[in-house]
Amino acid sequence: MATRPLINPNELPILRVDGHLPAPASHALTAEALRNRFLAQPVWSPELALEPLFAARQPTPASVLSPRVDRGEGGGLQVLLTRRTDHLNDHPGQISFPGGRAEPSDADAAATALREAQEEIGLAPDFVDVLGTLPLYTTGTGFVVTPVVGLIGPGFGVVADPFEVAEVFEVPLSFLLDPGQHRWHTVDFDGVTRRFLSMLWRPEAPHGVEARDYVIWGATAAMLRNFYRFVCV
Repeated sequence: MATRPLINPNELPILRVDGHLPAPASHALTAEALRNRFLAQPVWSPELALEPLFAARQPTPASVLSPRVDRGEGGGLQVLLTRRTDHLNDHPGQISFPGGRAEPSDADAAATALREAQEEIGLAPDFVDVLGTLPLYTTGTGFVVTPVVGLIGPGFGVVADPFEVAEVFEVPLSFLLDPGQHRWHTVDFDGVTRRFLSMLWRPEAPHGVEARDYVIWGATAAMLRNFYRFVCV
């Protein structure tokens, strides 16, 4: 069985950046606009849906919650993300949405996403307005993931499970859906060339504190790219 490589997008060449593509209009990135988009969905296809498998593995159904937090005027919609702890077997240290594999007791993909979000970051399901789902995305580790998009209501709180989640943070949706931030890379592994996206988020740090980089890549970046296509089709 091949061992998955440790990939650092910042150490790989950037093949291109998609600044030639249009960014979504600001009026398309409101809570009302997203709700209406899911109610009257356009005809569209995801740009990215499948990663080459690292090794033979039984497909595992899973879901992630892709949360949108409305911070109102001046803040707009933010995307809630987590940084996984470094000791996990699957995707250690990566930026991800809260989520995980489906359990027999889950009624559907949304139930899996809500349960996992509550377990990982303490987000109560009552604060989540599920808007809908995006097409399946299959990771190189064999997870067949349903992205569940939800709006997070005011007054919510998060408490990270320290075993799985090292950090919970927010990134503006407008940044993540700006193609000018979408960087393409390739890496060769076990005779297969893998093509993937990354986005580098560098928030402004308080005075006297060193700025920290957040590299969003792989499956999370791919699902965000698909959401860009969903919004802009």
